[in-house]
Amino acid sequence: MVSDESLRPDPSRREKRKQRSRRHNPDGTMSLKDHLYELRTRLGWAVLFILLGGVFGFIWFEVDFGVVPSLSRVLIDPYCALPETVRLSPNGTCQLLQTQPFEAFMIQFKVGIAAGMVLTAPLWLYQLWAFITPGLYAKERRFATVFVFLASILFAAGGVLAFLVIPQGLSVLVSFGGDAFITALNGSAYISFVLVMLLIFGVSFEVPLLIIMLNRVGVLRYENLSKWRRGIIFGVFVFAAFATPGTDPISMVVLAAAMAVLVELAIQVSRIHDRRKARREALEDPNAGLSDDEATPLSFDTGPVPPSPPPAEPVVQSGPTPPAEPRKSGGFDDVT
Repeated sequence: MVSDESLRPDPSRREKRKQRSRRHNPDGTMSLKDHLYELRTRLGWAVLFILLGGVFGFIWFEVDFGVVPSLSRVLIDPYCALPETVRLSPNGTCQLLQTQPFEAFMIQFKVGIAAGMVLTAPLWLYQLWAFITPGLYAKERRFATVFVFLASILFAAGGVLAFLVIPQGLSVLVSFGGDAFITALNGSAYISFVLVMLLIFGVSFEVPLLIIMLNRVGVLRYENLSKWRRGIIFGVFVFAAFATPGTDPISMVVLAAAMAVLVELAIQVSRIHDRRKARREALEDPNAGLSDDEATPLSFDTGPVPPSPPPAEPVVQSGPTPPAEPRKSGGFDDVT
């Protein structure tokens, strides 16, 4: 026999989306099949937005949009900032070398995709956010929104700092060798150097936010962070030495100093959070601040004993006392 469920028509796409909404599904419960379908749809839209942004970035690489210069000019400016005596300018203009037939196309494609991901970040990040948010509570959604907002700002700040440091780093790197060398950078190597610098600085600026997040959830306490401060600062300088490409000393020092300042700021934020948390827990539970090895103090003071009520005065009835009626049980009196 055919079950009744198999005879039911499949719900439309609009009805499925309605069932997955927070209003009609407050718990965010979905089957594994629905989760996979939802993930496929969200990833499809995210990839489509990135490809559209990549097409725009591919065109923007060579075209100026009003006062906004082309991407090629923006990326080459740090190289063109070098003195003309140390860089190669065969046509009197600042140009990079193409050593392979399709090298310029691949560079334009790579830069276009990178620019498309940055420009369409709100769109494809929203798709990922829409896939995650049904399983979160309202407080968790607000917390995650603040995290994404601050992460975007810190990543952009790191990219801007990297773009400001690249010219000084190139000046130091090309100064070695004196007049025996002239700088003629390969286009692919130079663009990869710039993109890696932007990525490293942007990702490195997320470390302080990660520390604050771990402190909020109780994994990293300020007491431990204060003990590990010297080790963390040393690790930051070691990371900057290995992360910056080209063994550039200026980029290494600038990245390490910026990360050290941000890490110290994250430690102070953790200190304020832990202090407020301890104060709040002390008001709720006086024994909340005790360690695991410390015994809970016992108090035998039960407080003042309330006075006993005065004894009730006997009630005196006036007149003759009426005779007591015999009790009856099942139609017979007690005497019987």
